[in-house]
Amino acid sequence: MKKVILSLMIGILLISLFSFGVVIAQANGQENEKGQEGIGTALKVLDRLKEKTEENIENEAGDKINLRLMENNRIRLRVKNVSADCDCELEQEQVQNKTKLKAKLSNGRYAEIKIMPDTASERALERLRLKVCSEENNCSIELKEVGKGNETKLAYEVQAERHAKILWLFRKKMQVKAQVDAETGEIIRVKKPWWAFLASEPDETEE
Repeated sequence: MKKVILSLMIGILLISLFSFGVVIAQANGQENEKGQEGIGTALKVLDRLKEKTEENIENEAGDKINLRLMENNRIRLRVKNVSADCDCELEQEQVQNKTKLKAKLSNGRYAEIKIMPDTASERALERLRLKVCSEENNCSIELKEVGKGNETKLAYEVQAERHAKILWLFRKKMQVKAQVDAETGEIIRVKKPWWAFLASEPDETEE
């Protein structure tokens, strides 16, 4: 009799453990499904643009971005009438109806493009004390890889031509550049001719 009761108890215990295992497995399956919601496969932007030349997307910040395929497989990002060309390997990932843009760097790291061309241009011009970026001052904006090794970053390089006076007397055009981190929006570098310390530069933003 004791053996029968013991066998029944062991059987009940095994059934309970089995049922518990099934419940846990189902719960884990549901959690995995929830975890996968909104996670999309990374797609190469160049491949997509080769199919349709142009595409409009919206990122997580709500910026509406126009992507266009240019000559030599360069990709142009355009936001609010400000554009930047990029000769880089871009990928896009769909996340809950929004799109993340990333660039693969030479060190293998992926840099997410969180700062848009319009914001980068505004910050660079402010630092260079320029009012606008236009054809008149031969201004251009390029999204490119800068730095080396672990210091490699994705940055917007804003290059422009401005008027200066050497020794406050002689007029001369000056090439100036500013690099803006595409992930953080920080100014990475400002470059001017070696003789810039001898020249005065009018602050166009105050005009």
